[in-house]
Amino acid sequence: MQTSQEHQSSSGFHSLYHQPIKQVEPYCYSSYQILNNNMCPDNGSQATHVSFQSYNEQYFTLDSSPATGCVAYDTPSAGSISSNITPFSPQGSQSYLSDPRHSSDNTYGSPDSGSSGVDDGSELKHMLRVLEFQLLGPESDVDDSCCSFKGAVDQAYSSMSSCQVMEKLDMKQLLISCAAALSDEDFPTAKRLMEVLESMVSVSGEPIQRLGAYMLEGLRARLYASGSLIYNKLKCKEPTSSELMSYMHVLYQICPYYKFAYNSANVVIWEAMANESRIHIIDFQIAQGSQWVSLIEVLGKRPGGPPYIRVTGVDDPQSIHARGGGLDLVGQRLSKVAASCGVPFEFHGAAISGCEVEVENLRVRHGEALAVNFPYVLHHMPDESVTTRNHRDRLLRLVKSLSAKVVVLVEQESNTNTAPFLPRFKETFDYYSAMFESIDAARPRDDKQRISAEQQCVARDIVNMIACEGEERVERHELFGKWRSRLMMAGFTPCPLSSSVSIAVREVLKDYSKNYRVVERDGALHLGWKNRVMSTSSAWR
Repeated sequence: MQTSQEHQSSSGFHSLYHQPIKQVEPYCYSSYQILNNNMCPDNGSQATHVSFQSYNEQYFTLDSSPATGCVAYDTPSAGSISSNITPFSPQGSQSYLSDPRHSSDNTYGSPDSGSSGVDDGSELKHMLRVLEFQLLGPESDVDDSCCSFKGAVDQAYSSMSSCQVMEKLDMKQLLISCAAALSDEDFPTAKRLMEVLESMVSVSGEPIQRLGAYMLEGLRARLYASGSLIYNKLKCKEPTSSELMSYMHVLYQICPYYKFAYNSANVVIWEAMANESRIHIIDFQIAQGSQWVSLIEVLGKRPGGPPYIRVTGVDDPQSIHARGGGLDLVGQRLSKVAASCGVPFEFHGAAISGCEVEVENLRVRHGEALAVNFPYVLHHMPDESVTTRNHRDRLLRLVKSLSAKVVVLVEQESNTNTAPFLPRFKETFDYYSAMFESIDAARPRDDKQRISAEQQCVARDIVNMIACEGEERVERHELFGKWRSRLMMAGFTPCPLSSSVSIAVREVLKDYSKNYRVVERDGALHLGWKNRVMSTSSAWR
């Protein structure tokens, strides 16, 4: 961005983040029937840590650029790394806003977070055997010879109640142990752990209990189904369009992740198009089109008269239900906004998946300044690890060929793309632990709207990452370092962000918990919850 633009008409970009968005549309999915057990509702995450036996694991990931300074990426390099780690050891590719080893706020995978108060793995076996006896009865039909719980019940635990036993069990450890059992195809052990977890999870409990409910559903789906049958096994109930829209709006209001994406992108585009008379915006996830309402209004007040604006909205046809109709509804809505602001406007809808987009679908015209927006969508494109067509890099090369004036990329900061199942499970747990904690700070735990929003707009992402493989696993996040490598290999160069972008985001965060933090680093803006980076926003040309 040009330095001189930082001081242009401050009322212009300030109004971008003061504009209310009346209908909101982060891309969401159908609901799942989740177990809501409250056997011990007050003890969901206050548990004594229990050690498990270590195991050997082969870990494969794509390289991510190492970070220094305020953000640290702990990512194994590409290739095979054999290590001895416990099922709850810090693992994966977490990103931090500061050094987690020196912060009291760190709760997401610090070197000390996996410490255990008990080192004898047999104690866990005894406690689980007690739960089996109490929950299933003395005549349990589970064959001890095929699982790891064989042996007499320890007298020290036989007199304890189920709640007392579960107080000694840590839900994260149990979830990871269950995932490890599935990874090793030890299905009897996995089933036994699922039975224990059923009594610990709750969609109205503490953050870890709510997350545990959805991760348990993912583990069940992985155990009992595969391929296209997975979602049939999840007892899916599709909400009406109006219900789904209300759930999206709740999620939009209670956490700033989509406002971060919309406001940072709008300020970047507003600055890049400061002197342009004809503007073409290509949005690769247009949804309701709400992001562009405030930008159209601000451009309509530009000194010297408004520019001509054309918006091309790309969206998968499956979004019709969430939107309540086709892309023509988005065009009609934005056209009315533009007319009320005196802005010459044109809309083109491309109802196709990003994997299917070709140049002719985008209708690029000579003489128009082009801006391209990728809001939380590129991670849905399969890459070279899924298909030889590598749509992720193909789409970036296609956009580069359009000679856009600016391209904005906003993505979740997580590494679930090429990681094998067990490391991916741990990464999913750590990332969504932070997200559920951030949601918990905004609404009471028994708030029905919050429960519905989590079920409708978050649960399926989690289940997809845990239960699916191959082309059916569409949630494939990468760290900013990897996105940067992909963009630069496609020929892009980074655009420095002006101070206006961070000012706009910080203004938005004034309405949220002080635990949200914003850091600018390596040319990108990082939004974090406490020490965990949740999303990044960057600009390219």
